Amino acid sequence: MKVLERLEKAPYWALLSLAMNCLLLMAVSLTWEGDRTAKVPTPKSSVLPQANASVATEAAPEATNGLVTAVGDREYFTYQQWVDLVRQEAQAHADASRLTVLLGDSISLWFPQELLPGRRTWLNQGISGEKSDMLLRRLDALDGTQPDTIFVMVGINDLIAQVPEKSVAQNLEQSVQYLKQQHPEARIIVQSILPHGAERATWEGRDQLLQLPNDRIQAVNTAIANMADAEGVEYLNLYPLFADGEGALRPDLTTDGLHLSDRGYLVWRTAIALMLNDERDR
Repeated sequence: MKVLERLEKAPYWALLSLAMNCLLLMAVSLTWEGDRTAKVPTPKSSVLPQANASVATEAAPEATNGLVTAVGDREYFTYQQWVDLVRQEAQAHADASRLTVLLGDSISLWFPQELLPGRRTWLNQGISGEKSDMLLRRLDALDGTQPDTIFVMVGINDLIAQVPEKSVAQNLEQSVQYLKQQHPEARIIVQSILPHGAERATWEGRDQLLQLPNDRIQAVNTAIANMADAEGVEYLNLYPLFADGEGALRPDLTTDGLHLSDRGYLVWRTAIALMLNDERDR
């Protein structure tokens, strides 16, 4: 009886999230069983070099003579150059049908194109190192497009940089409000921040990562879920799919305790596909 009473008092978004997570866990389990002997596609290298927005300045392109920064045998755009690039890509997709947008940081940026659900035109607007306030300032790049669906995931870089949780939630709220105003017909899906690998992490910023407890990420995700409910947009809680029993990022789903492996993207792909597989897509 106590369980039933708690469920009756639970907010709508929490019950919806619980039901969705149950379906996602079942789907992912079936996917892994069917894929156990299959080879997961290896993501192709990005055609363009990865930006490093977490350390790059926001200087105009002319400040660097229009050149990219060379590191070894690779080239890295400045943050402003990467912003200019995604703006150009958005303009090129202005008339695309069933346009589906990924907004976020490097976790979104490196989503393998071949794993994204079909029957859609995907526009990846991820920039490595992106923080919530930086994303908010560049949303106007989509003003000339007609997106069908917009997926948003941002916040982990804020938290690593010790940005207050309240600021992350407020920036996301303003981003959602802007997207609703500019794209009233679009389906907006805000995704939870993923856990990190804690002590198992090998990412180059591991020391900073260890200063961020995963329960802090969960607290921010609760605030994001509440915001999404208040704004009338959808919330996709990915955290339970990626967390182990201690709330850390599962080692089989990551390459370094922060970024995702092929199998991690396969899990995410399954979650996205289920979200899209509703009456609007039939």
